[in-house]
Amino acid sequence: MTSFSESYPAPAKLNLFLHVVGRRADGYHLLQTVFHFIDYGDGLAFRLRHDGTVALERPLPGVPDERNLCLRAARLLQAEAGCRLGADIRLEKRLPLGGGLGGGSSDAATTLLALNRLWEIGFGRERLKELALRLGADVPVFVYGENALAEGIGEQLQPVGLPPAWYLVLVPPVEVSTAGIFSDPQLTRDTKPIKIFDFSVGYGRNDLEAVVCRKYPAVAEHLTWLRQFGAAAMTGSGACVFASFATEGEARRVWDRLPSAMHGFVARGLERHPLRDLAP
Repeated sequence: MTSFSESYPAPAKLNLFLHVVGRRADGYHLLQTVFHFIDYGDGLAFRLRHDGTVALERPLPGVPDERNLCLRAARLLQAEAGCRLGADIRLEKRLPLGGGLGGGSSDAATTLLALNRLWEIGFGRERLKELALRLGADVPVFVYGENALAEGIGEQLQPVGLPPAWYLVLVPPVEVSTAGIFSDPQLTRDTKPIKIFDFSVGYGRNDLEAVVCRKYPAVAEHLTWLRQFGAAAMTGSGACVFASFATEGEARRVWDRLPSAMHGFVARGLERHPLRDLAP
């Protein structure tokens, strides 16, 4: 049996703002958001198999195989390419479930990018983005590989240049139900859309934040603490919250003051996804 590959990164993302600008007839919400990748995330390694089996080395607690995005991504790619190879997947999980950091979506994208190469399938980036969208609305941006303004349900992407930044990210001890937040009758769904040239760092808000804070008081508590030190926001549908700093030292000085009951990490904003060059 072959050995496992090198570890492929699956970085987290932060939503610098997230506006709900409408709703489609099928119930999907129309969004505008800016994604910024950060240098903190999961890692995946792969061991090729010749029997066509795709399996996780260690299943994720509480996540059945049929919901695991790594397995779904690998099996979708395998089916679409008519590939007879399989793989064992080793997932090094650092990102929290239900945290709004895009962990599962990033894992799925890294699986598509890595196995496309390891299985020698040769799909281009646009083809992989099509597969990514079938796995979830946040998956395409990780295949796209650029910090981006996203529209539609998250699949319409335009690259956006972002200045260097360091982030302090706090991880409240709750797992937020994205479906529950989007179905809440009090959710704002009519924020006015912007054009890409209107965007600047510090612009906008997270329209989901008020609903999440009402349903999950721990998120509100973490935001209140972080806002002592400047602007702070929630990412995605929560639960994680973050603040931006110009230097690592500034971020770590605030992190050093974190109460013992709170947890988080410091991360650098990336210029692009570390696997950006893995697909043509």
